[in-house]
Amino acid sequence: SSDVCSSDLSKTCNICYKGEMYVNTRQEKMIRLADVARKYYIEDKKQSDIAKELGVSRPLISRMLTEAKALGLVEITIHDPWQRSAVFLEKLQKRWQIQDAVLQEDLEDDRSTNIMLSESTIGLLEKIGAKKIGIGWGHFIGQLVAWLEQHPQKDTGIQDIYPLLGNAGVPIRNYHSNENVRILAENLSATPHFLYLPALPESLEEKKLLCSTELYKQFEKNWQEIDAALVNIGNYPSTPDFASGVRYGNMLQKKGVCGRLLAYYFNEQGEIMDPSQDFAIQASLEALQKCKAVIGLCSANTSVKALRGALETKLFTHIVARTELIREVLQ
Repeated sequence: SSDVCSSDLSKTCNICYKGEMYVNTRQEKMIRLADVARKYYIEDKKQSDIAKELGVSRPLISRMLTEAKALGLVEITIHDPWQRSAVFLEKLQKRWQIQDAVLQEDLEDDRSTNIMLSESTIGLLEKIGAKKIGIGWGHFIGQLVAWLEQHPQKDTGIQDIYPLLGNAGVPIRNYHSNENVRILAENLSATPHFLYLPALPESLEEKKLLCSTELYKQFEKNWQEIDAALVNIGNYPSTPDFASGVRYGNMLQKKGVCGRLLAYYFNEQGEIMDPSQDFAIQASLEALQKCKAVIGLCSANTSVKALRGALETKLFTHIVARTELIREVLQ
């Protein structure tokens, strides 16, 4: 024919594509087709560059790629992100009793990924129908607040917003609980509730004194009534450190701690470090366990160990995370 000679390919012959000779045996032909396919599909080279490298025309390279697919040398699989998310969600439900998850494919950089994760978080709150929400602190919380400042959501149905712990004495807005509550409430048309207490008092004695106030007692009631909690899943070690050495000594290292939720620390087996002697002021684990929806927020840099440990605590009912992070956790 005008494209391929009709010779028996099991024998030595010259295979011609419109007059261009490129192999002389069937085995060599298959090797050559596979080589061209590898350069194009795996090494991501342009057809014109491959043609120049091999000393043939670009149309010939195109026909070789077509034939490579026809002969089964190339198989193209398309992974539908929605289908993959559904499979991952089913596995999360079976293994950790996760009710729902919002998974985001990686974008061009961490900031873009976090923006999409933030938008997805608000959508999840609407889906749940949350009215009273508690909010933690951390890098992702800061990203969520920044996104809402630029994209107010006035019709979510959220009515009240409470901090889940006091303010941190660090110059990073992500950890200024009351300020984050104020901004969220303003951009969600909700009522803010402020906890004017430090997250980390100087000592256990000071914590006991502060927790005896009417303000704290009221917040204890509020934490029992929230129907959704936004909790950042953070890595360990992390910055800021939140005086972990003063609070726990060398316990965190001995127990193999890998992550943090609010001001609690946990290891990869899901064991949360005993808070009985800890002087952090935050919502109790019992309050979180009673909450209808505890949403674990994973930023673009949350580690596999941190998420796996968080899931093993069995505190979380919902997850917002990168699809790739979930895939690695499930392996």
